[in-house]
Amino acid sequence: MTFKTILVYLTHPHVDAWNFKDEHKNLLQLRLPGATVHVCANSREFKDELPEADAVMVWYFKEDWLIKAPGLKLIATPAAGNDWIPWKPPETLRISFGGFHGPMIAESVVGAIFHFLKAFPLSKTMQEKKKWARIKITEQLKSLYKARVTVFGFGRIGNTIARLLKPFGCSITGIKRRDLTPPDYFDGQDKIVTPGQLENVLKETDHLICALPGGTGTDEILKAADFKMLPSTCFLYNVGRGNIYKESDLVEALQTGEIAGAYLDVFGEEPLPENSALWGIKNALLQPHISAASPQYLELFVEELAGKIESGELN
Repeated sequence: MTFKTILVYLTHPHVDAWNFKDEHKNLLQLRLPGATVHVCANSREFKDELPEADAVMVWYFKEDWLIKAPGLKLIATPAAGNDWIPWKPPETLRISFGGFHGPMIAESVVGAIFHFLKAFPLSKTMQEKKKWARIKITEQLKSLYKARVTVFGFGRIGNTIARLLKPFGCSITGIKRRDLTPPDYFDGQDKIVTPGQLENVLKETDHLICALPGGTGTDEILKAADFKMLPSTCFLYNVGRGNIYKESDLVEALQTGEIAGAYLDVFGEEPLPENSALWGIKNALLQPHISAASPQYLELFVEELAGKIESGELN
C-alpha cells in the first residue's frame, strides 16, 4: 500500500511530547519519500483537507468524517487502545493502532515498583528532616528477587513489562485469554494461565500489574473479593484502563491494608475528580495517564508506522 497524501492532525494541549512537530514531519517524509505530508494545526483545517487525503495520522477520527474522505485508505493513531476509534471501518479502510508503547510503560512500572520496594518516599522525608534513619528505612526495604509477579493482560505491553522485570530474579505469571505459549525468556517457575485461574493466582501474588484494555469485556473484572484474596504485602499497578474495578473497592483495599500500595496511571474518570478519595491515600502513587509519555513518543510512532507501510503489513 502506497500513499500520495498523508494528513496529520496530532496536537495535545497538555503534553508537549504528543504534538507532531517539524522533526516528525521530516522523519516521515524521509521514510516515505513518495508521500506528501500535510500537518494540520486544528480540526477545521483537518476536515477541510480530508477530501485530498488517502491516509491520516490522528488521535481520534469520528465516523461521520468518512463522508468527507472518499479516497481514505488508512487511519493511523498512536493510541494503543482500540476504544479511541470504536466504530467498525468499511472493508476498503485500514485502521492502525500504536504498538510501540511497551518499553515506555515498562519503565514507568519498574520505577513505581522500586518506589515502593526501596522506600524512596521515606528516604526523602528523612532527608528533608536531616535524619540519618538507617534502621527505620532498612526495615521497609524489599526486593524483586524471588518475588511473584502477576501480569493481568499479557498482551504486547504486558509481555514487555514482564521481559524487563525478569532479570531481577522474580517469577512471572501472565494471564491472558488465548495463546498460552510462554515467551522465550520464561523459565521453569514462570507460567501463562487463563482468567479462569485468577483466584488461585491472586493468593500467590506479590505484585499485580494490570495492563488490560478497556471495553465491556473488562468492566469491573477485579471485584472487591479479589482484593481480599491478595496478600496484604501485595502492590497493585494499573497501566491499562480504569474500568477494571470499582474505585471504591480499591480505595477500601488500600485504606484497610488489604494491599500494601498501588501505582495508578489510569482511572475510571479522567481527569481524576478532586473529590476522589484516591488523592489522599498515602500508599497510592498517582500519575495522570502518562505512563507511556516520553520525548521520543511520536518519533517511535512514525518509525513504527513507516515500517508497517514499507513491509506491506497494512495491505
